[in-house]
Amino acid sequence: MITFGAMPSPLHDTLNLLFRHRPQFAVEMLRDHLGVDVPGGLPVQVASNDLNDRPSIDLRPDVVITVGPRHSPLHAIVVEIQQRPDPDKQRALPRYAAALWLQLDCPVTVLVVSPEARTASWAAKPIRTSLPGYTLTCEVMGPDHIPVITDPAEAAAHPELSALSVMNHGEHEKVVEAFVAALQHLPDEHAPHYYEYGYRMASQAARHLMEALMESTVWPVYSPFAKMHYGKGLEAGRAEGEARAVLTILEARGVPVDEDDRAFIMECTDLKRLDEWARRAITATSAADLFAEES
Repeated sequence: MITFGAMPSPLHDTLNLLFRHRPQFAVEMLRDHLGVDVPGGLPVQVASNDLNDRPSIDLRPDVVITVGPRHSPLHAIVVEIQQRPDPDKQRALPRYAAALWLQLDCPVTVLVVSPEARTASWAAKPIRTSLPGYTLTCEVMGPDHIPVITDPAEAAAHPELSALSVMNHGEHEKVVEAFVAALQHLPDEHAPHYYEYGYRMASQAARHLMEALMESTVWPVYSPFAKMHYGKGLEAGRAEGEARAVLTILEARGVPVDEDDRAFIMECTDLKRLDEWARRAITATSAADLFAEES
């Protein structure tokens, strides 16, 4: 089997989860920041990322999103997280677009998200293929497209974008302050997840500032810092978040998980074990691979 791309990283997986958590974010990035004409006022959902065009080729982009009715979408988006230039990915991206177009028979946009300016510039170059007349030009969301968000109200209205602002502009204290302040105005079930996204993508300096800000509040968060400062009561919430991350990684990679294994993962409260499962999920070919040598 031929596969494309390097081993995912924590930053890659966190950005992946961000788009899977709210796929409408991809539409907003394309329409509001990159000027792409994506239909509005329609349902937006994550779709299968299994785009295999023959048994010998494994085509699995990071996230596939459809706009419009699930079975007859009007537009499709391939979201690919790219942290460094990769010649193999230049072969994969046109295949992703072509395979999805063949599946759905609707316009397809490839959105490359890169936290690094040099990689963003590389990804923006047209990709010429050996198929006459087929050249793919990706839409690229790089550091230059991510605004410096310092207004808590704006951060609360656009939490995904605010998390990316922390990732790229976390050296500005006002950016981190706006992000943390905004989280207190989000629904209780959502705020901890956004904090975790921001925390995982932030630089070490930005993390320290987030921790200092959270020390001065009573709002609970799920992070290594939260476990230390808010006691054992939050470990259950942290464990649930980690378990969901394990299942999301497996789902993104097309690894089947039966109901018994799903329940076993969700019932686990051992954070060290969950961390190990998350690492194994990146390369697992079956749910059993997670539990190897544990019985």
